[in-house]
Amino acid sequence: MNTPETGFRSGFICFVGRPNTGKSTLTNALVGDKIAITSNRPQTTRHAIRGIVNRPDAQLVLVDTPGLHRPRTLLGKRLNDLVRDTYSEVDIVCICVPADEAIGPGDRWIIEQISELPASTRLVGIVTKIDKVNPDKVGEQLITLSQLLGDRAEVVPCSAQSGQQLDVLVDVLVSLCEEGPAFYPDGELTDEPEQVLMAEFIREAALEGVRDELPHSLAVTIEEVIPREDSDPPMVDVHALLYVERDSQKGIVIGRKGARLKEVGTVARGQIERLLGCRVYLDLHVKVAKDWQRDPKQLGRLGF
Repeated sequence: MNTPETGFRSGFICFVGRPNTGKSTLTNALVGDKIAITSNRPQTTRHAIRGIVNRPDAQLVLVDTPGLHRPRTLLGKRLNDLVRDTYSEVDIVCICVPADEAIGPGDRWIIEQISELPASTRLVGIVTKIDKVNPDKVGEQLITLSQLLGDRAEVVPCSAQSGQQLDVLVDVLVSLCEEGPAFYPDGELTDEPEQVLMAEFIREAALEGVRDELPHSLAVTIEEVIPREDSDPPMVDVHALLYVERDSQKGIVIGRKGARLKEVGTVARGQIERLLGCRVYLDLHVKVAKDWQRDPKQLGRLGF
C-alpha cells in the first residue's frame, strides 16, 4: 500500500452531467475495462458505479452517476438525490458536456448546482465526444464551458471512443488530487458486487433496439447464482428477472416466439461469462410490476 510520504496521489472523482453525455463510456475508457453499461438511451445509469484507475504514481476512484434531469417519477427523484449525495462527498467534480450538442438550460442548471459546492471541491469541465465534430466546434464549446465554470475550473476536451486526450485528462485529474494512499489494491478495477454487474449487463442487452417508452420502465434483479457441482469446466446457473410496468412492455421484451428475450440472453451471457471467468447458463423471465417507478415499496424491493 502506498503512503502519502512517497508522493503518491489519490482521490475520489465524480462525473456529472445531463443524461447521455458520455459519462459511462468515459468511465469505461479510463478504467480500461467495462464496468458501467452504456446505451444511446438517456438515463441508462441508475447506480453510482465506481471505477478505479491505477498508475504508478496515483490511484483515481471514478464515480459514474445517473444523469441529472427534471424528474417525472419517484425513481427519477431518487436518482437525482443519489447524484447530489455523491458529488457532495468527492474531491473532484467533473461536469461533462458533449461537443456535438449546444450547451442548454439543463447544463446551466447543473453548473449552478455544482457552483454551490465548497471551494475545497475542485472542478473540471470535460467536453466529451470531440471525435464527432470539427476542431473549431470543440474550441467554441471549450470557451463556452470555461466561461460558465469560471476561473475555479480546468477544462479538458476528450473522446472516449477514439481515445483522444484521455491521457491529458488523467494527468489533469492526478494533478488536482492530494497526496494520499491508494484506497484499493493495485489491479482492482471496481468495487461493484458481481450480482450488480450481472443485472446491469442484462439490462444493457435488453435496452438495445427497443422503443422509447421501455428503457425507463425496465429493471433487472438477480434471483439466484448457483455453481454447478462437479462441473468440468466450471459452470454457473444465473437466474434473473426482468421487470416492466405493463403487459404490452412484457411482449416487447420477450418478442415474437421469445426471439427477443433469447437474443438478450445470448448477448448478456457473453458479458457475464467474461466477468465470472467460467461458462454460464442464464435463465431469464419477465414480470410485470405495475408502475414500479412511482411505488416506494416496489422501488425498495428493486434496490432504489
